[in-house]
Amino acid sequence: MTQSKLVQTLPSGPLDIIGDIHGELNALEALLDTLEKIGPSYKDGNRKLVFIGDFCDRGPDSPGVIKRVQELMDNGQAVGILGNHEINLMNNDPKDGSGWFFDQRVDSDNQFYQPYQRAAEEDKKSIVDFFNTLPIALERPDLRIVHATWHADSIEKIRQLPLGSVAENYYKGQKEARLHAERIGLWARYQEQRQRWSDQLEDVDTQPPFLDAIAEYEIALRDFNPFKVLTSGLERPIDEVFYSGNRWRFSDRVPWWDDYTDSIPVVIGHYWRLFNPLPGQVKARYSMLFDDIHPYAWHGDENRVFCVDYSVGARWRERVRHTDRKVDPQESRFRLGALRWPENEIVFDTGHRVPAR
Repeated sequence: MTQSKLVQTLPSGPLDIIGDIHGELNALEALLDTLEKIGPSYKDGNRKLVFIGDFCDRGPDSPGVIKRVQELMDNGQAVGILGNHEINLMNNDPKDGSGWFFDQRVDSDNQFYQPYQRAAEEDKKSIVDFFNTLPIALERPDLRIVHATWHADSIEKIRQLPLGSVAENYYKGQKEARLHAERIGLWARYQEQRQRWSDQLEDVDTQPPFLDAIAEYEIALRDFNPFKVLTSGLERPIDEVFYSGNRWRFSDRVPWWDDYTDSIPVVIGHYWRLFNPLPGQVKARYSMLFDDIHPYAWHGDENRVFCVDYSVGARWRERVRHTDRKVDPQESRFRLGALRWPENEIVFDTGHRVPAR
């Protein structure tokens, strides 16, 4: 039976839940090959693949990943949900790493991500149309799937919204946040700071001061938009500016799993976990959410949340250090992972398999 809402029923039976891919088609194919060899696999109909969103941006072949994921879904071998990167694209909001789709990002993205496959102009509408067939969350009695945050109030706000309505309803949330900001004088201050510091906001070598209006407005966007909460997470004010995801940040992500007390486990992506964090190495602020958490462990106060994003979307960082822009996946710190359910095993694109804890 076709499901038509933004919160849908997760298929029954065993699952292979795949983390954020970010255009890394070779990693996806390697992971699929490993999953097939383990058996039983998605190919023999005994399991389903579940894609947790963020198919695109930063990697070398976002169009190829999207085409492959769609093919698997069309064959009935997979289901998937939207991540924040798909929602940015659906809302015509060019962000870092999206030069494969948006012309205005090409010049700024080339220094980090080239070579990368760009979407053909005639294919762009079909990509958006495909994204419009995907829900925001999946659930069944023993498991929940969402890209960033399982937030009960936000889930209920979108539960009965129809497929294909993400962009429309996302815009409503953004509009409400802006009207609120205008009423309290925040919008004018936000615009002034964005314009005044526009050249520095993505420049790692030029740190801007703490921009309070940008911080306040970014938090307000989540307060008024359930889609932002579910796909980008909750945020809180900070005291110190930091650089992550190729831009300066003025608010920080909240480890919401510490307050999650429901009995149903949740699998997420989004948060840039590392499979082998190195002591003393400088890390992005966002990965510090896992500083005291074993890389293969469930987390949260009740140990009922698991992040399966092992940061394959950061492989570009290693490529830019190589003159030929090639990296051996076996030597990379950044992996594409899948959580096998109910086996509670993590499988990586390199072929490594480890039990989750």
